[in-house]
Amino acid sequence: MQKKWWHEKVAYQIYPKSFYDTNGDGIGDLRGIIEKLPYLRELGIDIVWISPCYCSPLADEGYDISDYYNIDPRFGTMEDMDELIAEAKKYDIGIVMDLVVNHCSDEHEWFRKACENPDGKYGKYFYIEDMKDGKVPCNWRSYFGGSVWEPLPGHPDKCYLHLFHKKQPDLNWENPELREEIYKMINWWLEKGLTGFRIDAIINIKKALPFKDYPADRADGLSKAQNMLADAVGVGDFLGEMRDRCFKVYDAFSVGEVFDEKPEEFANFIGDNGYFSSMYDFSTNIWGRSDKGWYDYKPITPNAYRDCMFAGQKRSEGIGFYSLIIENHDEPRGVSRYIPEDDLSGTSKKALATVMFMLRGLPFIYQGQEIGMENMKFHSIDEVDDISTIDEYQVALDAGYQPDEALKIISDHSRDNARTPFQWSAAPQAGFTTGTPWLRVNPNYTDINLESQRNDPDSVYQYYRTLIALRKNPQYKETIVYGVTTPLWTDQDNLIAFTRSTPEQTLLVAVNFRNEPRTIALDAPYKQPVLNNYAEISGSKTELTLQGYQAVVLEL
Repeated sequence: MQKKWWHEKVAYQIYPKSFYDTNGDGIGDLRGIIEKLPYLRELGIDIVWISPCYCSPLADEGYDISDYYNIDPRFGTMEDMDELIAEAKKYDIGIVMDLVVNHCSDEHEWFRKACENPDGKYGKYFYIEDMKDGKVPCNWRSYFGGSVWEPLPGHPDKCYLHLFHKKQPDLNWENPELREEIYKMINWWLEKGLTGFRIDAIINIKKALPFKDYPADRADGLSKAQNMLADAVGVGDFLGEMRDRCFKVYDAFSVGEVFDEKPEEFANFIGDNGYFSSMYDFSTNIWGRSDKGWYDYKPITPNAYRDCMFAGQKRSEGIGFYSLIIENHDEPRGVSRYIPEDDLSGTSKKALATVMFMLRGLPFIYQGQEIGMENMKFHSIDEVDDISTIDEYQVALDAGYQPDEALKIISDHSRDNARTPFQWSAAPQAGFTTGTPWLRVNPNYTDINLESQRNDPDSVYQYYRTLIALRKNPQYKETIVYGVTTPLWTDQDNLIAFTRSTPEQTLLVAVNFRNEPRTIALDAPYKQPVLNNYAEISGSKTELTLQGYQAVVLEL
């Protein structure tokens, strides 16, 4: 595996609407990111991925783009973006933007022109089909619920495809003219000085054609889109072309949001000549999911979490780098997902962080993760903004759950959990805005906030800084970044242990993922402690007693 410039880096995701508001309108903005660049440098961040801030009607919070070449006024101006890219470089921080090209907004000029003339040039930028006897071409279900087909405005005899929201028409990648427009746009941004892109929902650009029905998997008579994706062949032709025409030309960093890739194609995605620099390991995020809906999801156990992570390490070993996450803008808060509510503490949050940072791959921190932000408690469906959450609330009601039960279900899984404003301080609205925030601030901001943790050497925030510094420490960097991962003691419940090793060095990582102490025996005395989320290590150099949620890194 070739070494790349980005392998040693640490990345950070910003959801701009909820990061920091400088003008008091309740919405985070680009000037807020500029103002917080010193904070990101203090934390130790090298790459910042910014979720969409392009012009958008925000039907799906910016993932419905109406103009790829402009910044939405809610977030600022193109001048602000140019300044952000330039200022970030002064801090040795590269800016990565979201690339959303499976679909655009129905308010994009391309789609408006397609509606004016479905048989013309722009009609071929989308999947526009005739309705036959009032019937749509196939029974695929949108990711947000309901049919993927919607009547084409102004043409009741035609319909258009949208795998996501109805305001997100899918772009027709089969059309080379459309692909040229996309490559031109990508390169325009890279010329501006972007470090690269995070590529959204990209596996969906290849459809199984011609359209056909699949067996229904819910009472609505529809079939999940994944059934179609299993039949789709040839996405690599598009992705390889995009790599060669764009990313490779600029030596740009690219990380794919990839679900449902075929196992035999894995190396094509992130190998030495992969379509992308990296892709996210979502195995822990999707564990326990059900086709029936969120109400049927199973909570992940520490053992399952461990097994997912080790499987990802094995799958990528010698091929390429996964990007590792605990949470992102599409997921609930990781500490609330992976740690039992009664066990949530600074200590357990540090333990979870240790696992992610000591595995092989590129760590991505999501805003607020570094201070241990937790899930929100929703008291009414009216407090929810996220469209997928609202759909799943109805799915739970249709399955027979009472409103309070359905609310609890969606509270555990809602994307809004990660989208509540960043908790900067204990000041009103968590210091995020002087106005009224677009989404309610988590009431626990008085206890969990950056200001209270910044000067506390025992805080979650300072522990994250320590983890980042350890990854970059010349004494251990080669082992942490490139070392082989070898699982240990997988027969023990609630223990996550492994070594990271090179021919010159071996590090042991042991995390007791439960409240009760446990003892582990080593084959030989360890050389020295490298990291510990407790004040001390109990036991001897060959027999360790790990306290509840104690995480240690030892040099053997």
